[in-house]
Amino acid sequence: MKKTCIVVTLALLADSPCLPAGDGIPSVWRRSARPYEEHPIAPVDMSNSARIHQLLRSGNIYLSLTDAIALAIENNLDIELQRYTPPSADTEVQRAKGGGQLRGLLYNLAEVPVGVGGPDSPLVTNAASPTFSAGSVPTNPSELGALAEAQDNLSVQGALPLSTGPAIPQFDPALVGQLNWAHQTTPENEPAAYGTNALTTNTTLADVGYTQGFGPGTQLNVAFNNQRQTLNSIQSSYSPYTTSNLGFTITQPLLRGFGLALNRRFIRIAKNERKIAGLLLQQQLIATVYGVVRLYTDLVALYEDVKVKEETLASAERLYSDTKAQVDEGTQAPIELTRANAQVYSIRQDLINSRGLLEEQEAIVKNVITRRDSDDPEVLTARLIPTDTIQVPERDEIAPIRELLAAAFAHRPDLLQAGIQVDNTQISLEGSRNELLPEIDLVGVAQNSALAGEASPVTPYPNSTFIGGYGTALEQLATRKYPTYGVGLNVTLPLRNRIAQADVTRDQIQLRQTQIRMEQFRKQAELEVEDALVAMRRARSSYEAALQTQALQQESLEAEQAKFDVGASTSFFIIQYQSFLAQARSTVVVAKSAYLKARAALERAVGSILADNHVELGDAMRGR
Repeated sequence: MKKTCIVVTLALLADSPCLPAGDGIPSVWRRSARPYEEHPIAPVDMSNSARIHQLLRSGNIYLSLTDAIALAIENNLDIELQRYTPPSADTEVQRAKGGGQLRGLLYNLAEVPVGVGGPDSPLVTNAASPTFSAGSVPTNPSELGALAEAQDNLSVQGALPLSTGPAIPQFDPALVGQLNWAHQTTPENEPAAYGTNALTTNTTLADVGYTQGFGPGTQLNVAFNNQRQTLNSIQSSYSPYTTSNLGFTITQPLLRGFGLALNRRFIRIAKNERKIAGLLLQQQLIATVYGVVRLYTDLVALYEDVKVKEETLASAERLYSDTKAQVDEGTQAPIELTRANAQVYSIRQDLINSRGLLEEQEAIVKNVITRRDSDDPEVLTARLIPTDTIQVPERDEIAPIRELLAAAFAHRPDLLQAGIQVDNTQISLEGSRNELLPEIDLVGVAQNSALAGEASPVTPYPNSTFIGGYGTALEQLATRKYPTYGVGLNVTLPLRNRIAQADVTRDQIQLRQTQIRMEQFRKQAELEVEDALVAMRRARSSYEAALQTQALQQESLEAEQAKFDVGASTSFFIIQYQSFLAQARSTVVVAKSAYLKARAALERAVGSILADNHVELGDAMRGR
């Protein structure tokens, strides 16, 4: 047998429009001219925004808190990474509208590094002491986790996926085509039957089909089949001849897989995911802005603490000079000069440590507000000079805690997205329950057939009705001369359905767990609000006490200095009171920074930190 075959099969998916970007997020999609082309995504720009060079003067970056927040919004890679979540959610909606299963979202967000902290940082292992010391000894920030970014997982659905439920119809229509030509020669063992020793057949197939699913679960299949055949058999009345048929098959589930709500559940979940994506981006903005406020406050505190230690060192050096003069005059013992000199070196060591902490904090802040410093030498080597100061308001204007909690529950994006996740779990559970139903499908078939060809010269009595070309076959299809109809039910009644029963029970358990995790999120929000209020009250009380302590220590030092000037005191007591005053001044700086960080924590806990720092949400989501 000799056979030659050429087959061309075409599968063309119907085009579907790209989705518009949701929630004001600029879409990274580009509409494709053909449905089987990819949608290109623009490459990531790793250069810093122009703003940072506008703040750069004489090798220093003069930075206010507003500028730091703006730079973080423009350059921070955690925010930029999260900006791809809304376009990813758009693909979920597009996939669901085509009848596909969802791929899911990532719920991990990054917190800003804690930094080295303020003057009371754990990196400063020794507090100021009225006695002699070798100074504070800084510890490696990496060992204390000061440089690491903590990860928050805002998923309440858990790591295990829910059951998928009944299959979703393929909503995207598809055209399926087949073009096939074959030549076949077959030796015959009964030549009289065909009038030849070798039966030769030339066959051409040209078929096209259309398939599409619909919301109620309906599946439509249309098939238009054509076959042209030529053969040398005396048994064939027509050669060549064409057979054609045009058929429709409609399958409609009646129980399992039936219903718009059921079959569009992934679309509803995907649209909810698009809302979640916007809220995740908003939560990342909140986390980053809060981190910038905290880091900047510590930067200012360290900057002020360096000034305190510089002034303390200047006082110690003046004491050394005065003591030396008195020792030279014979009014002070030589040991007092040794004590004064030891104090100078002790404070100088403290100053070195404070400057080192400040430089480390500058590096951390710079890492948060820039993209790739190595490609920008000016930014890499620039020092940060904070232009804002730490100011504690005279009084606090804070709403009652009930109002704060109500605002947190209404506005915090992490709580809002958690609630949407609970809704998605309930939607998925609807699909799981549908799997418990029997499978009963109503099937309808309608088909028209046609035959046309040329009379074979070896067959004496062909039917003239079928004499003709392809047009005759099409005419027969159009006039429905040879119709076929059919209707029926396909029934599957499971005697036991343990898989579906287990899935429903498991999904109900996961729904309850999701609700519990949601409540945990709410309780955590309550705790954060209460803790921030306590921290603000404590910081204000500490600040007021520190101011009084500083004033009293200043008076004590001045009184002791007056006694020293007339020879009624020694350098030992002056050193002691200088240490007390230095400690008091650092404590004031610490209390001020603690108050501002507690206030920022309250703003984050309530969900108002973006508005309180004049951040326009829409612009921030776009990177401006």
